[in-house]
Amino acid sequence: MLPEESYESMDNRMHTVGLALEELLVTAQRQDCLTVGLYESAKLLNADPDSVVLCVLAADDTDDVALQIHFTLLQSFFCESDLTILRVSGLRRLQQLLGATPDANRNQEEHRDFHCILVTNPLADHRRLQEVGTYYQERRRLNQWVPELILQER
Repeated sequence: MLPEESYESMDNRMHTVGLALEELLVTAQRQDCLTVGLYESAKLLNADPDSVVLCVLAADDTDDVALQIHFTLLQSFFCESDLTILRVSGLRRLQQLLGATPDANRNQEEHRDFHCILVTNPLADHRRLQEVGTYYQERRRLNQWVPELILQER
């Protein structure tokens, strides 16, 4: 059992890395080096896997078996390739960050696109990318197969 200070420190670290991830995704989107969606991500990984520097898998406690199978396959690919991959909860926050807000005119399929996001340009934001990568390495050393983050809604 960890002392209370360690839990607070871990929460602070996750919050800091979550903010870094948010900034990185927004910057990558502005620079047109973001691929959003499971299908689009699979196409990119098939065509040019070396261009991918980060994969973000987003789901909020889902029982969607097909989505979990896709996630398992992507996680295996990224771990085998020694590439940075994170699972995040806070799908609504990702939608807010990347310019999609739920409304009555959008169908559920559009929201699924945010389940997989790839950052494809190593120039997107080196400082933030390095911070996220360091967190990934720290968590992997603690035997977390795919490190997780919680994105806070605002």
